Amino acid sequence: MAGMSSPPSPTHIASVVLLVALLFGAWALKAGWIAIPERYNPWAELDTAEAPNLLTSVKLSRAQRDPARCLALLEASGMQFEPMPDRTTAEGCALRNTVRLARARELTLGTPVLLSCRAALAFALWERHVIQPAAAELLGTRIVRVDHLGGYACRNVVVGRQQQEGVPGRRSQHATADALDVTAYTRADRGRVLVIRRDWMPGASHAPTPEGAFLSEAHKGACELFDAVLGPDYNDVHADHFHLEVGAGRACR
Repeated sequence: MAGMSSPPSPTHIASVVLLVALLFGAWALKAGWIAIPERYNPWAELDTAEAPNLLTSVKLSRAQRDPARCLALLEASGMQFEPMPDRTTAEGCALRNTVRLARARELTLGTPVLLSCRAALAFALWERHVIQPAAAELLGTRIVRVDHLGGYACRNVVVGRQQQEGVPGRRSQHATADALDVTAYTRADRGRVLVIRRDWMPGASHAPTPEGAFLSEAHKGACELFDAVLGPDYNDVHADHFHLEVGAGRACR
């Protein structure tokens, strides 16, 4: 009959039923009607000791948005730090829920560094679940120190070319202590140092040395925990360090 709509197809009905089932399951899980291991529960608290899985980024992001929760998890992770007072230092430059980080769970920092709690929390996971396992597997040792170029710095993004006259620069994530530039790793065996400028193996086609393989794994693993990671393959500005940041767009270069 003219004007009558066609009945829904079986595929459409199945899709609606599946969607309803998924929504009900999510609601029941959140309400506590369904018990599953917290590792697989997206509403469970982040456990910094737990090996990362597909839900880690969700839990990490939620913790990073809650200042008190972030600090509590950072302390539970074994990081040694001093909370710093909030303050605005200049236009576009501010410290909010920032810590002076002295060491991670198993390694020291070349010098203490000012980092936002959310960046320090990502670093805690990176050190425990990426750096140390990669060092054990690829180098047969562990990392005892990380050197860096700094965290907080009230400055614009360094683009590696002259800034066009009349065009304002964009504030770096360093300006809010949301970024850290790592340059070198000291091994536990006789204090040998891996330097990014020297030991990085450019391009995926090259057969890496153990040191190059470790740096590649450290870079790749950082991409799973930080929002943006830039290394020597990105441009000459980053030839000597890994730039690790949170709170901005996604990038893994």
